Parts: sequence; C-alpha cells; structure tokens
Amino acid sequence: QGQLVESGGGLVQPGGSLRLSCAASGFTFRTAVMNWYRQAPGKEREWVARISTTGGIRDIADPVKGRFTISRDNSDNTVYLQMNSLKPEDTAVYTCNFLNYWGKGTLVTVSS
Repeated sequence: QGQLVESGGGLVQPGGSLRLSCAASGFTFRTAVMNWYRQAPGKEREWVARISTTGGIRDIADPVKGRFTISRDNSDNTVYLQMNSLKPEDTAVYTCNFLNYWGKGTLVTVSS
C-alpha cells in the first residue's frame, strides 16, 4: 500500500522561505508523476506543482510561478517543494499526491 508523508511546514514571515518534503513508500517512486496540492482555510484544494518521473518536466501553477520550485530525488523516494518569497495567501495545508495516494499534509502559515 502506497504511503506519502509530508514534512517541513511551519510558521514563516512574509518574504521567507520553506522547503517541504514528501517521503514516498509502497510503490515504484521512480515511475510516478508526483504532485503537490494545497488547501487554504475555507477554500477548495488547488493544484500547485507537478514533476515528471525523471524531473525533466516541471509544471507550476500560475499563483506560485517564479516563487516555488518542485524537485525530486529518486534515490531517496522523496519529492520536494521549495517555496520562496512566501505571502500570507500561501497559508494552507500542503499535500503531495500520486494517483489515489495522498499524504496527510503539512501546514504552512505565512504571517508576521
């Protein structure tokens, strides 16, 4: 059974940075296209970023383009989300995803 475990969330001031990690197990990670999603309080879940199996193709949602970067380490079964220039509107629970596998998420709070 596949499992995804996120980490790295926390409280950060506007303009700050965080790097989220998602550790995968129970499936062949190197063949999985991985996604990051987020859900802000009172809002629907929205897609944030996607990375291809080798990392050669990376798609980023418009609201975070130029500030967020997705990467992966297939030797460590981990996908990352580097978040820079954070804004209060980035506050959300961030979750990684592969097919029908979802992690429990990690909370990012951007506030002064």
